Amino acid sequence: MQLLTMFLHYALRAYVLLIFVYVLGSWFPQWRQQAWYRLISDLVQPYLQLFSKLPLRVGMLDLTPMLALLILMVVDQFVQAMYSGA
Repeated sequence: MQLLTMFLHYALRAYVLLIFVYVLGSWFPQWRQQAWYRLISDLVQPYLQLFSKLPLRVGMLDLTPMLALLILMVVDQFVQAMYSGA
């Protein structure tokens, strides 16, 4: 069980990092043509699209990634609490 919990923790952390890099790519348009960025986009877009219907735009600012990151961090904290409580 500990191995599964640690794997899930590190997988969630890696996904948080991928979302962060994806968001940074919106500030660097030249990244969008890179193969590595398209791979990250393919991995992150399905998760972010879960929140796309929510009214999370403020002007030109899209807060969808912030909500997605918050939910991942809450899930990670829940996983950590379950492990430490077991």
